[in-house]
Amino acid sequence: MKKVVVLGASGDLGSRIGKALIGKAEVVAPVRSATLGRLAPALEGLGVRPVPLERWDVDHLARSFEGADTVVSALSGLRSSIVDAQTIALDAAVQAGVPKFMPSDFAVDFRRVPSGANRNLNLREEFRRVAETRNIQLTSILNGAFMDMLSGVAPFILYKFDRVLCWGSPNQLMDWTMVDDVAAYTAHAAVDASTPRFLNIVGSEVSATGLAEAMTALTGREFKVLRPGGPRLLGRMIAMTKLFVSGRDEVYPAWQGMQYMRNMYEGDCKLATNDNARYPVRFTPVAEYLDRLLRKEIEAYVPNTRKGAV
Repeated sequence: MKKVVVLGASGDLGSRIGKALIGKAEVVAPVRSATLGRLAPALEGLGVRPVPLERWDVDHLARSFEGADTVVSALSGLRSSIVDAQTIALDAAVQAGVPKFMPSDFAVDFRRVPSGANRNLNLREEFRRVAETRNIQLTSILNGAFMDMLSGVAPFILYKFDRVLCWGSPNQLMDWTMVDDVAAYTAHAAVDASTPRFLNIVGSEVSATGLAEAMTALTGREFKVLRPGGPRLLGRMIAMTKLFVSGRDEVYPAWQGMQYMRNMYEGDCKLATNDNARYPVRFTPVAEYLDRLLRKEIEAYVPNTRKGAV
């Protein structure tokens, strides 16, 4: 059985990847000694073996990577995590002779996002350029936006007002994929020795118009597209928000979410193709996910108006 190291295995995506790998590989997770006692029970409950890590440096990480076939990074955060910590982990994988490293690139296609247009995506692009100078097989998974954000974390659907917020063309298709589906696909890719540099996956391609139509069908209420303006106006709003709400030390300040919305409505991060069929993973359609939300989480917004699933 292959051995896969998962970095960030105590986080949301990392824990799901670790769980999805059980039965496919021996799964280990380096954990700082200071937090081992707190994190070990949850990891062991998933079937992941925690490995004590004294320091996050190349030598210590390399020892924890010994014998691994793949290192999967699910690290999240800002420069200290996406660029600095991942570079150390990458060099440790090279030193340990690990055949493959999978960066924490689970996002829209950041390669075509202009510099300065999205801080978090630009950090991933910065790490890509570093990673591709190392002598190791790299495989990144690009999955569009996490569909789970449609629960209200990202204000695309204004559930209380029967509107879908749009900052561009209402027909611009956007990529959405469930976190669990991303984790399941990643597990297959982690144990596959012949993966390409990039794998693209998409649960649903849907526009603002499509979201409005799905919500109308699901609730029986007429959801309409609300377009306050285009990307230029949103760009000015982002600049003003950054001026008054710094958020430099936050992973997702208000203006960061606005940057994602602008990129998605401009279409510069849209995936051109998908590799969904490469592994036996069922991808959740957006209508199915929204139906699930309406049943479990936001019924109060649409009482007694459901028609059923699309």
